[in-house]
Order: sequence, then structure tokens, then C-alpha cells
Amino acid sequence: MTQGRPLLNRRLAEFGTTIFAEMSALAVRTGAINLGQGFPDTDGPEEVREAAVRALRAGHGNQYPPGPGVPELRTAITEHQLRRYALAYDPDTEVLVTAGATEAIAASMLALLEPGDEVIALEPYYDSYAACIAMAGATRVPVTLHPEPSTGSYRLDLDELRAAVTPRTRLLLLNTPHNPTGTVLTREELAAIASLACERDFLVVTDEVYEHLVFEGEHLPLSSFPGMRERTVTISSAGKTFSFTGWKVGWITASPELVTAVRSAKQFLTYVSAGPFQYAVAEALRLPDSYFDALRADLRAKRDLLSSGLAEAGFQVYRPAGTYFVTTDIRPLGESDGFAFCRALPERCGVVAIPNAVFYDHREQGAPFVRFAFCKRTDVLEEAASRLKTLAA
Repeated sequence: MTQGRPLLNRRLAEFGTTIFAEMSALAVRTGAINLGQGFPDTDGPEEVREAAVRALRAGHGNQYPPGPGVPELRTAITEHQLRRYALAYDPDTEVLVTAGATEAIAASMLALLEPGDEVIALEPYYDSYAACIAMAGATRVPVTLHPEPSTGSYRLDLDELRAAVTPRTRLLLLNTPHNPTGTVLTREELAAIASLACERDFLVVTDEVYEHLVFEGEHLPLSSFPGMRERTVTISSAGKTFSFTGWKVGWITASPELVTAVRSAKQFLTYVSAGPFQYAVAEALRLPDSYFDALRADLRAKRDLLSSGLAEAGFQVYRPAGTYFVTTDIRPLGESDGFAFCRALPERCGVVAIPNAVFYDHREQGAPFVRFAFCKRTDVLEEAASRLKTLAA
């Protein structure tokens, strides 16, 4: 304490150490299987790793790369958007490479928000969203996705979303496919969101890092809807698609005006990062469709394996339409406190999970839900499922 004031500023006082750090440390201490944090336990394609090695040896990116990102990667990003979604972007003015999607979100919030602005986010939401909104001095306005036990999925209430919009609404922070629920917004839902954004004149920052991990339905970029090209910042990254989460290579695509605004904030965060890895990701984005199809099929099988194991252990399972994660309700096990359940789970059966309540402003709504990651080796998931079955004994 100095001058009678806490050291941590009041905007961040509510956050503290992330639940991911706490639960990962618990996994190490107990030797439990870590199904909490969303990182794969195997590396991505060998040819992509070798591309990084070649870049290092050739001296590509070992010094400061260009602030917006290396031209090879920016061009590959625009080619990817055009090939996959028929979205045309200029690699020189409409792409910005970032230190992962997390920095892209932070830079977008810091650039586009003023104190007093309101930001709507779909609750539950990834914890960095709340922190980045707070750092920008804005106010977060949660709109809750509702679990539907009868369908095993979550639903967005468009009337609730519309009611959340006020004259102070600056932007909507959207995530589809959605972490942690695995919801993939439909064409009809996205069309309604686009119409609302145009009608009420707010921006949308859309986190699409799981764009290639859709198991049911399809991924539709919001920027492809009428009126959204000029008011949408689209964020993605290499970590989830290519299983190199430690490289921290992300990007935004947007209109020149939006890219310029976000770059103005980003340049004072990391300025640049991951130089040699940018060249490797450029090659990764040009992998054939068979790679993306195989990745999706592999993770779909792992989703089904873990979901079945969780159901057999007694959980109510919300089978995700996308992402790395499956959400469960612990009440059928006679539990209701996700924090207590997750902190005890490593000792009870040697598995680590994440309590969904950390992703809610309305903690009571998330209290009985727990998230498990299935981006692990099949044998690891089989062992985790076997351990979790002891809960039903």
C-alpha cells in the first residue's frame, strides 16, 4: 500500500489470478489429467513446425517484423478469407497481425471504447473479455445464453439482446463458435444481429478463433452479412486451428478505418511479436482442405468420446456444436457449487475442469456448470472418462 491506496487499479481489482492458472497449478500438484485449460497435448502439422525452423535459420523475422505483420502472412490471411468465405480484404490496409487473439481483443477494446461506453457480450464469456472491457473504462452488459436440457444446447434470446441495446451501446463483443458453451450461431441469428447493429448503429468485434472447429452447422462470418463489412472487426488466430497455441499469432480483418484504429492501440502493447512464426502460419493457412477436414473429424470424435464418458459418469451434458469444450451440469451428481466441485475433483478422481461461473457476471446462473476440454489425445480422454465414472459409483 502507498498513499493509502491499493496497488492494483480499481478497474482490475475484481479479476486477480485467472482460474486457468489456479486449476493448471492444481493439476501439476496432484498429477491429475488437465481437462481445464484449452491447449492440445500434441503439436500441429510437422510441415508447419518445419516452416518455422526454416524461417529461424533463414533469419526471417528474427528482428522486428513490420508493425502490421509480415506481408507473407497478411496475404495468406486475405487468401484464406476469400477462399473460405468469399470475403475480399486488402492485405496492406485491412489486415493486422497480433500477439494472439487475446491481444487483438485488448487492442480493439482499448482503441474503440471510451469511458462510459457500454459493451454487450454473450454470457458466459471468455474471461479476458471482461478484463479488456474494464481496462478500456467501459461497462460490460451481459446477455445470457440459456441452457436447454431437453436439447443439450444453449440458446440466444434475440429479444433479450435487443433489449440490452441502449444509446450508450458502442459495440457488441461476439464469439461464435462460442467458448465455453460450444454454441454456433445460426444464419438466422447472425442475420438478426447484423440487422440490429445497422439499425442501432453499433460496432461488432467478433471472435472467430474456433472457425474451423464446427461439428454441426457451419461457420458464417458476421462481416459477410449486409451492412456489416464496414462495422465489424473479425478476430482469428493460428493457435486453435493449427495446434500451436504457444506461438501466439492472431489477426484482425476489418475496414481500413477500423484497422487503423486498432493498430493505434496495438502498437503500444507488443508492437510486434512472433516474427518467424508468422512465416510458418502463412504456410499453414495454405494447407489443403483435407487438413481442416481431418482436424474437424478428429475433434468431433474426441468430443463424442468425452461427452459419452461424462454422461455415463452422471453429468448432464451439453454437447457442443463447435470449439474444444463440453459444458456439463453437476446437479445430477448432487452438487451445485462448480468452484467447490472443480477444486475437489483432482483429489476425488484425478481430473481437472473449469467452473463456468468464472465466465458469468451473474455467478448464480453459472454456478452448477463445469467445462471440460477434449483437445487431448484419445488415450488421455479415455483415461479421464474412466476416472470420472467413479463419481457415479
